[in-house]
Amino acid sequence: MIARIWHGMTASTKADEYTKFLNARAIPDYRSTPGNLRVHILRRGDGERTHFITLTFWESLEAIKSFAGDPVDRAKYYPEDRDFLLDFEPKVQHWEVVGSAKP
Repeated sequence: MIARIWHGMTASTKADEYTKFLNARAIPDYRSTPGNLRVHILRRGDGERTHFITLTFWESLEAIKSFAGDPVDRAKYYPEDRDFLLDFEPKVQHWEVVGSAKP
């Protein structure tokens, strides 16, 4: 299993609206891709900025490629992101999952 981690930042005044966008547009997009196992969106306020981490889990790098294209470490953005994000980090991180536990 592969974990894919993306980071983005918004102005805190736009954080609630961006959260709604992620839940309505991004999560369904991830989940509709074969090989996507889970999606988690994390949010942390930091004064005038709010950080977002998208943490997704995938069966394989090939599954990620079908979602993000090639190269697989390039960040995928939506046109609407221009209305929210303060910058556009060009790359994501991939980590091999070597241990986990279910409740």
